[in-house]
Amino acid sequence: MLRASEARGDAPHCERIVRSHARTFALASYFLPARKRRAAFALYAFCRVADDMVDDASGPADMTVARRLAAYRRDLHAAAAGRPSGPVFRELAWVLEEYGVPVRVLDELLDGVARDLRPVRYATWAELASYCEGVASTVGEMCTHVFGVDGDDTVRDRALRYARTLGVAMQLTNILRDVGEDAGRGRCYLPDEDLERFGLSASAVLAGPAVARDARWRPLMQFQIARARALYDAAAPGIALLSADSRRCASACATGYAGILGAIESLDYDTVTSRARLGRWARVGVLLDAWRARPVPQAATLADAPALDWSSFPQLPPDEMASCA
Repeated sequence: MLRASEARGDAPHCERIVRSHARTFALASYFLPARKRRAAFALYAFCRVADDMVDDASGPADMTVARRLAAYRRDLHAAAAGRPSGPVFRELAWVLEEYGVPVRVLDELLDGVARDLRPVRYATWAELASYCEGVASTVGEMCTHVFGVDGDDTVRDRALRYARTLGVAMQLTNILRDVGEDAGRGRCYLPDEDLERFGLSASAVLAGPAVARDARWRPLMQFQIARARALYDAAAPGIALLSADSRRCASACATGYAGILGAIESLDYDTVTSRARLGRWARVGVLLDAWRARPVPQAATLADAPALDWSSFPQLPPDEMASCA
């Protein structure tokens, strides 16, 4: 018998949101069993609606959006209490019940996206990483509950830590891809300490396209791309902890997003006037790689936490550092 939400077309509504905004994820989702795919689409739709809501804000003082986001949070808690309204929340209520996704993680995501209603400025990488956890590590945690793990609660806890690291990697990739788009909204997510290290500033990024032609822009972006790749490498072993029927999807998502970093490089690092993206055949290649992939044995991934390797970061020689100051 069909659930009432299925009969109303709630699941197709969420699927349309995914296919309109997340091409790589939409393709990777074909690796999931239908039930898990439906749950993942519901979670994505919930996150996407919240993110779009904040992106529509006219500025940090836009109280209309703040009130809409507060109402969205109330709808979340009503859905968790068994009183969902609207297609996304009806689907979400089913996911919360079916897969035990903690409501606190969805609250954490809303806290994260709400930070964009304030002036966007991050002094340090630690501050930016905290933001990335709020808006993206939360998504990794939600998906891990849906994907499932091969093991007990200890394995799940480790898988969650890897998933949260992957979320930071993916959000940093978003930030590097969308520099120009974010600047158009008056936002610069690149940490002040990193900008200053390369002789740049947030005001230069917000000023317009000229920054992408500055000789200091390339080494800054190389540094950030190396950071993102180190995060992807640290998160990769977690895929082997997932249930076998979900590993290919997770692998395709991670590989597809990491591929955006190469697309940025192919644009000569100009994500101020251009938007890096994977072409159709590159996305097909990602799916083929995921299909062929054999995750490392689980025993090799049971460390207490992902291991971050910062040694791969490009280090500027002293004379080049001096020229960037």
